[in-house]
Amino acid sequence: MVAYEILLMLDPDLAEQRQEEIVARTRELVQRGGGTWVRHDAWGRRRLAYEIKHKGEGVYHLLQFDAEAETLDELSRILRITDGVMRHMATRRIEGSQTSPPPEPESIVPTPAYADANTGSQEEE
Repeated sequence: MVAYEILLMLDPDLAEQRQEEIVARTRELVQRGGGTWVRHDAWGRRRLAYEIKHKGEGVYHLLQFDAEAETLDELSRILRITDGVMRHMATRRIEGSQTSPPPEPESIVPTPAYADANTGSQEEE
């Protein structure tokens, strides 16, 4: 078996129950294919770099499991046709590595006052 992870982006307008159903169905497909479920991390709602289907946000879930390649192919096929799944990306998981959500973007920080004061050249002395 090969270690995989899928980053799943769901429609932010989906009900919480429907999101849980999609994750549960994914888990069921992995286990039915002879794989083992490792973990599920809900990363929550994140702003997108560009709109997808007129949506500016998505709800992210990281799914980690061990399975055969045929199981991953079937899982990708099912996710492509499932309503509410905006995008998904499957990758091989490197043993010992830990995938973590990106940090929340900081609000716009004003330029410090000392940056403007240090614009003169040294020749002015």
